[in-house]
Amino acid sequence: MACSGGGICQSNCYKEEEGGEKEEERLQKGKRATPKSDSSAVNPVLDDGVLCSKCKDEKSVLSAQPNNPINDAGGLCLSCFRSSLYSKFKLAVTSHSMISPTDKVLVAFSGGPASRVLLQFVHEMQYKAHMNLIASKDRSLPVFGVGVAFVVETAISTVPSYEVDNAIEDIKLIVSSLAPPSKVLHITPIEDIFSSDSTQGGSKLRELLHSITDITGKEDLLQNLRMLCLQKIALANGYNKLVLGSCTSRIACHVISATVKGQGFSLPADIQYVDARREIPVGLPLRDCLAWELKMLCSLDSLKTHQLFDRPNAGINGLVSSFVAVLQEENPSRERTIIRTAEKLTPFYFNKLPESNSSHDQFSSRRRHKPQTVKSDKSIQVENFCLICNSPLNGSDLNILRSKHRSGQTRVDTFAASCCPSCCFQILPKEPSSMEQFLSLLPELMIRRVKEDNKKWLREQIEDCLLSDDEDGT
Repeated sequence: MACSGGGICQSNCYKEEEGGEKEEERLQKGKRATPKSDSSAVNPVLDDGVLCSKCKDEKSVLSAQPNNPINDAGGLCLSCFRSSLYSKFKLAVTSHSMISPTDKVLVAFSGGPASRVLLQFVHEMQYKAHMNLIASKDRSLPVFGVGVAFVVETAISTVPSYEVDNAIEDIKLIVSSLAPPSKVLHITPIEDIFSSDSTQGGSKLRELLHSITDITGKEDLLQNLRMLCLQKIALANGYNKLVLGSCTSRIACHVISATVKGQGFSLPADIQYVDARREIPVGLPLRDCLAWELKMLCSLDSLKTHQLFDRPNAGINGLVSSFVAVLQEENPSRERTIIRTAEKLTPFYFNKLPESNSSHDQFSSRRRHKPQTVKSDKSIQVENFCLICNSPLNGSDLNILRSKHRSGQTRVDTFAASCCPSCCFQILPKEPSSMEQFLSLLPELMIRRVKEDNKKWLREQIEDCLLSDDEDGT
């Protein structure tokens, strides 16, 4: 971290404020080595006659045309436009303690504009911390580690193998071209969560998705399997934080689609900056950035994007995406309005990170922005989560499901009683005979949670008959 003053202080620490020229020159090294952005990126519209509305010095790189969403940027030049996006990212990170000096952060990289910008911004934050470490005399403040995870979905994709190989080589080049500190790239097939044997795991994955008749349910399950894969990568390699490139546009679509699916109770858990309900906490540093802004930055900065496994949504998710796109065309502020409306919902207790006992983290937090407190409803203590989507379960819905399915006490009943209504309707097979086959295809991580949930439920049933700690049973 830089000192508050300008120039070079007595401790010779690196300055973020020392004119910016040398720092920008270092940060641009990684971007110059990065391949040029592909033709699918948004092409900037240069406006030679308008000066930047912020610095009043450079010419605006964004046109100011009626009914154009880029008007929201206010006619900024490239430097100010980029600085605006980075400020949103940094404010989200520092205000919610997403990244601390002792952390080992895993960046989920899909190759799209959002994840590409996220990787670039995380790299720049790490690079500045690295330069601070070199410049300081005592070198007491460590630099957080960064890894990159790319989930390969060739088992369920029709993309030719040569295109996959080319894309992987591009991704390796993107990660390796970033300036030091170096970053480890984890390329993992999604079928690894089923079996270490890729052939067997791919077969189970395809059979599992084929058993789901609902298109929306199939997309939602695949999204949850991606998260399981990322969690497995993080746990296996010692990462303690996971950051995603989910932006305002994507979260706005989720707000509406979750409402349509009847997931209103769990919706507040999915739209916050931090989600610590899983073993590895998840952060959303680009939550305040719009999709078009990220695409524009990739084009202006020549950041290579490669959306290899990107496929259009269908079912409810596709309809909602189209609906939000129409709203955004009519009014560029609609996506932010949707998010602001959803923010009125009360978050859960796990929508903030636990307090760190590390002296390095406590010292660095005093040099950041004032942390924002999450006002959760402590009266709502959620102890049960859906075994498929990991959504918090409403107590009344859980009791209804358990009273419906606990009569037989079979493994099928146990699983069905521990899933949210949305997953029960869209993902689980309707025929009891098909449920056993469905359960046999699930990854071990989900099956393990079924066993843990069943033990918890059995203990609740016999709790009145158990002896307390101060009773001897005589």
